Amino acid sequence: MNSALSGLTLLIAAGVMNASFTLPMKFTRRWAWENTWLAWTVFALLVLPPIVACTTIPHLGQAYSATPAAILGAVAGFGFGWGIAQVFFGLAVDAIGIALTFSLVLGTSAAVGTLVPLLRLHPGRLNTPAGHGVLAGVALVIAGVTLCAIAGRKREKILRVDTAPRKSATVGLVLAILCGFGASFINFGLAFGAPLIQSARLLGANALSAQNAVWMPLMLAGSIPNLLYCIFLLRRNRTAGQFPSGGAGHWMLAFAMAVLWFGSTLLYGLAAARLGAWGPILGWPLFMSLIVITASLLGVFTGEWKNSGRAPLAIQWSGVALLVLAVFLLAATSRYFS
Repeated sequence: MNSALSGLTLLIAAGVMNASFTLPMKFTRRWAWENTWLAWTVFALLVLPPIVACTTIPHLGQAYSATPAAILGAVAGFGFGWGIAQVFFGLAVDAIGIALTFSLVLGTSAAVGTLVPLLRLHPGRLNTPAGHGVLAGVALVIAGVTLCAIAGRKREKILRVDTAPRKSATVGLVLAILCGFGASFINFGLAFGAPLIQSARLLGANALSAQNAVWMPLMLAGSIPNLLYCIFLLRRNRTAGQFPSGGAGHWMLAFAMAVLWFGSTLLYGLAAARLGAWGPILGWPLFMSLIVITASLLGVFTGEWKNSGRAPLAIQWSGVALLVLAVFLLAATSRYFS
């Protein structure tokens, strides 16, 4: 199996895992959202990244010492920004609803997370077949996600889901766009953390596991806004007392969420490594597309579109079709990469 094909296979697995990671949350009924999200934060951002980094990177401390402080600071800064974006996501949903927030976040993240590394790391390749393919693929991703958002809004209206804004719609739109920028910071951490990855390789890490050196500082920094927001909600809503009611089962469900989410992040890093120097540029829009495709399929199979009518579902499938086309286009574009 060549590198591009194996990278695409890993991206498919990563997209499926990422789109599925919130499913266990449907069964943590004895906890409020903030209880589950705090438990997820502890497992996904504080526990798993250090374990993976320490077990897969030889001489991990030396790898960090050999990396310029500015690079480590940038990686941690991207992680902190991503953590803030997670808070913005919840606030945006509260203001403008899930469908529109989802569209703005993934569309913005696909565009920014792809174009910034392209312009920063390979500016001379923008006006080439490779650059044109990436730009066309990103455009298809944005169009596909937009159609999915339209379908979601129509579905919400037909099913009479409460989408009335409780905050300013303008504020919600701004927060969603900012969240999209922040969501792309995970990709920035990987793309601009290349010197740290190189240090890990020089100290004995293999070409694939070396990516894991980036995840620990990025995720640890990203945990800070998530922890602070969950603690704020626990105090405001007085829900801290709900932790014992969930028992070990709820903690296991939160751990399953963490394994799915962080596992998808690890697989994305592996896929990007398989795709070479252009991995973060090609892989990110593919990753975003596969998340939406999988989430759409899961939504249909779990009955979320039941009784919503034919028109919203037809629009949804049209959006998915564009995303599938984007996947094939971006995959085909890989042959121009060197």
